[in-house]
Amino acid sequence: MTIATAPAPALRIGPIDLDVPVVLAPMAGITNTAFRRLCREYGAGLYVSEMITSRALVERNAITMRLIQHHESETPRSIQLYGVDPATIAEAVRIIVAEDRADHIDLNFGCPVPKVTRKGGGAALPWKTTLFADIVTRAVKAAGDVPLTVKMRKGIDRNHLTFLDAGRAAEDAGAAAVALHARTASEYYSGHADWSAIGELKEAVTSIPVLGNGDIWSADDAVRMMTETGCDGVVVGRGCLGRPWLFGELAAALGPEEVAAAQPQVDATLRFVAAAFRRHAQLLVEFFEDEDRGCKDIRKHVAWYFKGYPVGGELRAALARVSTLQEIDDLLGDLEDAPYPGAGAEGQRGRAGSPKRTALPEGWLDSREIGEDTGSMMRGAEIENSGG
Repeated sequence: MTIATAPAPALRIGPIDLDVPVVLAPMAGITNTAFRRLCREYGAGLYVSEMITSRALVERNAITMRLIQHHESETPRSIQLYGVDPATIAEAVRIIVAEDRADHIDLNFGCPVPKVTRKGGGAALPWKTTLFADIVTRAVKAAGDVPLTVKMRKGIDRNHLTFLDAGRAAEDAGAAAVALHARTASEYYSGHADWSAIGELKEAVTSIPVLGNGDIWSADDAVRMMTETGCDGVVVGRGCLGRPWLFGELAAALGPEEVAAAQPQVDATLRFVAAAFRRHAQLLVEFFEDEDRGCKDIRKHVAWYFKGYPVGGELRAALARVSTLQEIDDLLGDLEDAPYPGAGAEGQRGRAGSPKRTALPEGWLDSREIGEDTGSMMRGAEIENSGG
């Protein structure tokens, strides 16, 4: 494969120096310890946990406490928090810091999922400017020497953009960096990310790093985003689904020679992909400490790993039913090797969805301040302590 190359400075987030300016985006049900370890084996950067509900952490929900654990090989350790209540988020941050559970904390203000936005959370929250600033300010104070960053979207929709105000507010509050997914909540993951917004944010926020997110499917895309927008680094989400070695390609394109040389060689033949799939399954079994559960979890990755490769429907269906590592070995053992298929394996991965009206609390857009009734309603957004 041809990999773009471009000189790029290391990314500094607070006291954390990254040899490669790349961050793995939090993805629910995906970026657990197993996937983070796998991506790290292929490349370099900062690898963030799944989104963690602040109240669930404060209440020490068992699932949540498991999700915030890191393998001893993971450094630096990174956790993303979600919440709507400044006090609860600050307390969750204090717990993480006091118990030395992370070296970096990220706050989620970008989730477009209806069950989050209809309670005023995720991408809906920055519309309330005072609340947003209060959350970030109190979280930064609670974090102390641990760098705290913010990830957000452009806004609710094209008529209710928030990213410039939110970026400047996060900078003023002491955030160590801001990341922008260059879509609105109403766009979900559809269409094309508006990289020009990343450039606008970079011009508005000047004292801390600005990271870009959206439509990075290859190392070439990352180079182009940084060149076009002037952003300090990239955040990669769906582009690494079924392609954890993308982080090695990013290291080669954006990192110094010695870092690029240290990454595993990637030929992306079918045999190479099958080995990566098998390694992912093994790490999932270790993470869940349960072979059946780990193998069930790898099933959702089948289509992503083998996208564009000559793997028949019958075999794909069989891989999507596996319950043991031996079953995986037996099925993969029947595969004949095939070369990297080029464009067929590239491009969009995961569900894009279609534009839709963002679910919001009643009267949410009437004011950029929080009323008493709205505040009471929002606190319900953190009652569910599912740990995600």
